[in-house]
This record gives sequence, C-alpha cells and structure tokens, in this order.
Amino acid sequence: MAGVSLSLENKVALITGGSRGIGAETVRLFVEAGARVAFNYRQAREQADTLASECGGPERCMALEQDLRTPADGHALVSSAVCTFGRLDVLVVNHGIWTAKDAPIAEMAEAQWRRTLEVNLDSVFGLVQAAVAQMDRQAGSSPHHGNPRGHIVLISSTAGQRGEANHSDYAVTKGAIISLTKSLSSELAPRGIRVNCVAPGWVSTDMSANTLNHPDLGSKIIAGIPVGRAASAREIAGPILFLCTPLAGFISGEVLNANGGAVLVG
Repeated sequence: MAGVSLSLENKVALITGGSRGIGAETVRLFVEAGARVAFNYRQAREQADTLASECGGPERCMALEQDLRTPADGHALVSSAVCTFGRLDVLVVNHGIWTAKDAPIAEMAEAQWRRTLEVNLDSVFGLVQAAVAQMDRQAGSSPHHGNPRGHIVLISSTAGQRGEANHSDYAVTKGAIISLTKSLSSELAPRGIRVNCVAPGWVSTDMSANTLNHPDLGSKIIAGIPVGRAASAREIAGPILFLCTPLAGFISGEVLNANGGAVLVG
C-alpha cells in the first residue's frame, strides 16, 4: 500500500538564507520532495556550493549569491531564481539576523535597529512583491478552481508573539512578519496564492549555539520548553514543507507554531 506523499514534483522553490541552519535543512527536504530549489547566500560561498552539489547540482539545486537588505535585493533574487529554473511556485522567506549580544532599548545603536529592519523586513517586501508578480504571470487568466497556484511561507519566531527583552529590533520584525502573513493571505488567497507562517522557538543552529550552550542561559531556556530541548532544523523544515503541499491547500493566513509547547497561542 502506497504511503501519503508530500511531493513537490515539478515545482520550483526559492528559499532565502539557505546555506545553513533551518534554511539548509529546508533546501535538502524540498529537494527530497522532488522540487528544484534555488537558495541564496551572502558570504558562505563554499558552504552553499557544497550544499547545492549534495542536492543534485545545477539541474536540481542552485546557490545564488545575493545580499538581502533592500526591496531591490529581493527583486533581484527572485529574478535570478526564475532565470535559473524558468518559473517560481514556492517562496520560503527564511533569512534574518538576530544579534546575540543583549541590547537594551536605551542603549541600542540606531545602526543595529536600521540594519535589522532592512534585512528582516525591507528585503521581504521586495521578495514577496516580485514572487507574487511572477506567480500571477504564470497563472495568466486561467481559473485556479481552489487549487493553489503558488505558496509563500514566511518564517517568524516566538519573539514575534511574546516579544524578547533586549532584542526588540528582532522581535518587532518577527511580529511584523505575522501581520504581513495575515494581510497577504486576505489579499492573495482569492487569487490562488497561499500565504502562511512558521514561528519556531529555540532551534539548534549556528545562530543560537552560543546562547544555548551558555552554562546559565542554556539551562534556563531548556527549562522553559515543555518538550525539554531545542528543536532540530529538520523539525522546522518539515512544517515548512507541509504548508507547500496539496495537503495544506485549505490553510491560509495561519501561524504554525513549532516551539515545543513553549508559547501557546491561537
């Protein structure tokens, strides 16, 4: 008896921040599901090229060098992905920055605030705008009959739901991502484009390693997670994949929480 398939065969996905952590695991999982995948990197060329090679090389997976700080950067990356694989069916907006060092609001440098908003929000506007335009061009005037024409998954965080002391720059961008998800869903669902959000809690990645491994902070963080540990990157990539499959065709504007029970919100 055949099992249930989470197939993305014949689909093209663009995954931002794909060279490491959650992004890299999402790239691997999407390729395993049959998609052709483009992902961007900023500095880690060797790491990105290795991942693309492991995932099938230019025919299946392509690493694209692209900084993401402005709307124009987002447009450029979508254009590169479409030039590479000819179309775009899925956009996963995974990139973002979080400064590990505490920055109380009275002391936070304006440059840190501005840079976080540029990377975590300004570039997202460009990515979504360009991706929606491409998905609309592909659809033409044909009706979608309830079948999604495209999927957009935005990655937020528990910080966007309950805030994060001393990291208000990051938290405000992730709260905005949740609001953007709901706004885009209302606008785009009638046009056959599903927009959803995944909000991870603590995940074992390079970005969080110093904090999770801290002798005092690490144990306090784990004590606040009912599951008793941080997530693996694969445990976040799985929900992202699910939201881009036909099994999630009736889900729109949803915030899927993957946090080990640490933040219980509706």
